[in-house]
Amino acid sequence: MTERNRIEMGTTVKGRRRFLVIILALALCATIVSGRGTVSDALADSLSSVGGTLPHFLQEPEDAYIIKNNPIKLRCRATPALQIFFKCNGEWVHQNQHTSQEYMDQNTGLKIREVTINVTRQQVEDFHGPEDYWCLCVAWSHLGTSKSRKATVRIAYLRKNFEQDPQGKEVPIKGMIVLHCRPPEGVPMAEVEWLKNEELVSSLEDDNIDTRADHNLIINEARLSDSGNYTCLATNVVAKRRSATATVVVFVNGGWSLWTEWSPCSVNCGRGVQKRSRTCTNPAPLNGGAFCEGMSVQKITCSALCPVDGVWEEWSEWTMCSAQCERRRWRECNAPPPRHRGKMCEGEGQSTENCTGGLCTQNGKLMHDVKPQSMENSIDVALYSGLAAGVIAVVVLIVAITLYRKSQSEYGVDVIDSSALAGGFQSFNFKTTRQDVADRAEYHVKSHPETLPANLHPNYSTVEGKKTTMIAPNGIHTLSKTQFKTSAVFGHLGGRLVIPNAGVSLLVPHGAIADDTSWEMYMLINQEESSAQSEERGEILLGPEITYGPPGLNLSCPVAMTIAHCAEVSAENWNIKLKRQTKDNKWEEIMSVDDESTSCYCLMDSHSCHLLLDQPGCYALVGEPITDAAIKRLRIAVFGSMEASMDYSLRVHCVDDTPHAFQRVVTAETSRGGQLLEEPKMLFFKGNCLSLQVSIQDIPQFLWSIKPFTTCQEFSFTQLWYSNQQPVHCAFSLQRHSASTTQLSCKISVRQVKGHEQILQVYTSVGESEKEMVPFFMQADCTVTSQTGAKAFKIPLSIRQRICTTFDTANAKGKDWQLLAQKLHIQRNLSYFTKQKSPSAVILSLWEARHQDSGDLDSLASALEEIGKIHCKSLPQSPDDKETDFTF
Repeated sequence: MTERNRIEMGTTVKGRRRFLVIILALALCATIVSGRGTVSDALADSLSSVGGTLPHFLQEPEDAYIIKNNPIKLRCRATPALQIFFKCNGEWVHQNQHTSQEYMDQNTGLKIREVTINVTRQQVEDFHGPEDYWCLCVAWSHLGTSKSRKATVRIAYLRKNFEQDPQGKEVPIKGMIVLHCRPPEGVPMAEVEWLKNEELVSSLEDDNIDTRADHNLIINEARLSDSGNYTCLATNVVAKRRSATATVVVFVNGGWSLWTEWSPCSVNCGRGVQKRSRTCTNPAPLNGGAFCEGMSVQKITCSALCPVDGVWEEWSEWTMCSAQCERRRWRECNAPPPRHRGKMCEGEGQSTENCTGGLCTQNGKLMHDVKPQSMENSIDVALYSGLAAGVIAVVVLIVAITLYRKSQSEYGVDVIDSSALAGGFQSFNFKTTRQDVADRAEYHVKSHPETLPANLHPNYSTVEGKKTTMIAPNGIHTLSKTQFKTSAVFGHLGGRLVIPNAGVSLLVPHGAIADDTSWEMYMLINQEESSAQSEERGEILLGPEITYGPPGLNLSCPVAMTIAHCAEVSAENWNIKLKRQTKDNKWEEIMSVDDESTSCYCLMDSHSCHLLLDQPGCYALVGEPITDAAIKRLRIAVFGSMEASMDYSLRVHCVDDTPHAFQRVVTAETSRGGQLLEEPKMLFFKGNCLSLQVSIQDIPQFLWSIKPFTTCQEFSFTQLWYSNQQPVHCAFSLQRHSASTTQLSCKISVRQVKGHEQILQVYTSVGESEKEMVPFFMQADCTVTSQTGAKAFKIPLSIRQRICTTFDTANAKGKDWQLLAQKLHIQRNLSYFTKQKSPSAVILSLWEARHQDSGDLDSLASALEEIGKIHCKSLPQSPDDKETDFTF
């Protein structure tokens, strides 16, 4: 081929290519101008690129909200770009709706094209699609096309009425305050702030306040300064809405100060009064707090000793006459001496006089005629003094001998054993019988085991079903009652304890016990008479008392305990409390079911109560009726057995409607060979103080007879209402007229006066050949007492961990543990979960305890699926924002 031919052929090819480009450009412009067709992305992408770069966006359209009727602008800026067009909801926007401008980039020298469009409220409202209204930009250059991100356009609004307004409260100082607030529905979702007395409340400035929990305001420990008017403020781009104002009053109950010292006696002599006082100022009652109870003044009687003035004794005898011709005598102020501020005796205590009648000379010498007489007087005085001293000595000796003999008679032969003195003030009766000593020792061991020596302390067996043995000083005493108890060793994987046929279980969550650690845990039902209920306040026990341990158990998250109860739950009729036994065997209330608490959690179902507990101990569920309409459920059952060849006994049992209480009936009837004649039925028993009547009807008179005046029997209200889970029954004794009678049919009516009634239909064979017992229980888990590891849980561990990872982390879309709790119908006392390390894990443990008998995951799967649908529908998804998918 010649050079010329080659040049001509190349020219021809270039001409054809140029022609094709022109045709395509004309077709594109015609399509855009007409507005009726769409430009195929494939057409734009087919343009070859022979170097350079594709258009890149300097500005992409952003998500926007249409406020009221104001249109919004979407803007795109790209370089290098020949054309930029918007595409909304998959369709090209007409060219006439575009506003474009072009200018040069001073740095690169490239042309920059900017395009804007307006989107109106009408356009968004007229769009009906599976997702929100969206737009994107497509930029062309001679090298190809580029697409921007999708921008969504939504109509913004905010409803007027709050879904939940905060309610005013009166709380004691240091109590917890929880104000609930649910803002009005709106797009975008409203942000919530709290105002106190019209000033903004910030949890960042006060560690005692938390405003992050589902728009609620939580004050952990109320202070006096927290009293005020609180308002929930909801705000989005459209408007601000204010909730109703909630008034919070923090009150202080009064407390007594210390007693003052006792005052002096009110009289100086005789019987008087002493006082002491205290004031209600420690602290003083504030903001309507209760005044102190008790007396502010105490009085006691006192006796002030009266003054006793001193009185002189008789004068003593005169002394002998001295060389100075004087003699003396004395007296003392001791008859009586002055006492209690009495006066001293008046006068002299000593007297002196001349003993010679004035015959003594100045120098003390006597006259000659006086000397013989004075000598004679001196001899007489000495004689009398000697005789008196002898008499006194004899008397003292006699008294001393008498006292010595008396003391020997008291401490001699009557002292049997000096060791008795070491026992303190204890009485001993050596005539007490051996049995009486044994009974007293047994009582002492039961009541005060801590007082025994180490080798005599009670030894309690831990083997289920065996008798409990108590070692007492007089020998071995055996308790015959059987404990309902189960135990197992748990590690990091957790597990479940179950007391068969009792409606009681304990769930130990995965991770509650630390790695490389194991605990032997137990759970038992108290069989003794309960002291948890108080008949004075009308309280009754709604389920068995449950103890779990050991006492030193160390857990990183709460366990879930399930207890069956017999109350028809109603906040209007019942005040249901959870009590725990203290170390001194007293009962303390730790929460009311309807109150907020962060120490434990209580979820009441129709027949069971599910508790989240972090302390081992003995727990009891107690109900206090508020009105006469309060109802507890009774289970009614009739059993029968042959008592003699012609006699048949029907026994009607009435017991609280809990599995454990009925199990006691079953045990008693099994031991005496009773047959269950009719499926047990439930009776609503009202707290109206009216009795329960049991009557037998429709007995075939020609085949059977009944003891006269026994066809109708009655239980008092107190017997059943305060039964304390103890079975109560009555019996009907029937006698057949003929040994050939083998069938018995009758009806038993159980009815509360002005209350509900149940009919038990009896139809049974009473022949001696009828030996087969009617089974009482058909439960599958009647022998399963413990499960450890994965087999104890309904939710697989991998699924549980994924749920916790997803919902424990705060999410801008609102998909967190609070939404999970709401969808699982756990909607109260959310402040408890806020304090947990993993709120989702605790919520799932509660779900496990609540659904342990259902055996499926339908409710959990449905809740997670509903959460996924809500967020797929309401929130835009970018390629990097994927919803977590849970597959069961």
